[in-house]
Amino acid sequence: MKYILIIGDGMADNPVPSLGNKTPLQQANIPVMDALAAKGEVGNVVNCPNGLPAGSDTAILSIFGADPNVCYTGRSPLEAAATGIQLQPGDVSYRCNMVAYEDNDLPFEEKKILSHSGGSIEGEQSIQLVTDLFQDPTFQQTAKKAGMVVHPAPSFRHIAVQSGADIAGISLIPPHDHLGEAIGPILPSGCDNAVVLKDLMKLAHQVLDHHPINEKRRAEGKLPANGVWFWAEGSAVALDSFWEKYHKTGTVISAVPLCFGIARLSGLDIREVEGATGELDTNYEGKVEAALDELWKGKDFVAVHVEAPDECTHNGDLPGKLQAIQWLDSRVVGPITQALEKEGADYRLLILSDHKTLTATRGHDADPVPYLLYDSRKDTGLGLPYCEESGQKGPAYAAGAPVLMKKLFEA
Repeated sequence: MKYILIIGDGMADNPVPSLGNKTPLQQANIPVMDALAAKGEVGNVVNCPNGLPAGSDTAILSIFGADPNVCYTGRSPLEAAATGIQLQPGDVSYRCNMVAYEDNDLPFEEKKILSHSGGSIEGEQSIQLVTDLFQDPTFQQTAKKAGMVVHPAPSFRHIAVQSGADIAGISLIPPHDHLGEAIGPILPSGCDNAVVLKDLMKLAHQVLDHHPINEKRRAEGKLPANGVWFWAEGSAVALDSFWEKYHKTGTVISAVPLCFGIARLSGLDIREVEGATGELDTNYEGKVEAALDELWKGKDFVAVHVEAPDECTHNGDLPGKLQAIQWLDSRVVGPITQALEKEGADYRLLILSDHKTLTATRGHDADPVPYLLYDSRKDTGLGLPYCEESGQKGPAYAAGAPVLMKKLFEA
């Protein structure tokens, strides 16, 4: 028996007026997932517990069987673990996004944030920008005084670590939830260290705004990555062993450090795929090839995470979200299930969104998301398509997806 988890990040949504009040899942052409749903189980699940952030950090912890109410200390420690960053006692890690602020002469606090990803900045440019920033003499001195260093990553998602930091009472807001808004009300607040972070962000904008890379991006009609944004603060985290909990070997395939961090902390293997970008242009075929290779090599379980629906929604790209969902169906779910059936392998498959990402707001939402659980040996005769409306007609799990991982591994 083989077990497969496929996460379409942020693909669940609310009805969209421009789609005739259908959701993107209802509008998209997804014949493979609809056929699996018709023979499987469709229900709904809350992955983000009340009182915790509605994001992939809490949601994917839940999906992998961890209780965020017990183990969650913040998003960035999970991402730090993906790259082997060892947090020491007293260390605090932050996500350090490259972001795009609007071009104007307004005071820093009055500028609007246009992109949480620096205009989907390419990896090499992002690394160069954040490296040059932390080597700028003025910024370097200020960062050193704050006890901060940066660990660059080949995307807009860098990790900053601050030694001896007090974050009691701090409020750091996810940038992707406030696109198009003036940043003043969402800048760091709540404690003395928040002032330190805010000053670093203001100084970073001054250093980066006219960096040659950003001037080149403007000339090419792209948004400049002219700032950094600290959020997702947290200290070191420990997770239970996946093997001890489920007695299954497994591999996680993604383009997102968060997923790799959860995998490493759980004792699962990771598989990086060349050309996996976390965007709409990601290497779908490479992810499928990696997943099947892991299964044929003897792994019990593979998880394939596709970030594209979420990123498209944050970018206000509804056609892109629809395309991402359709490609998840035709270029991931279809090839994986066809290969398993060709080999005559029995398998159980869980497909779900981690959280809703709303077309209306371009932000996350913690409402229930639909899941699809399919067993190749059975036909439930359900006859429903895979969408939010179908999910509301099936089993409901308010406490989150630790239940679903157990259900996936049922004989």
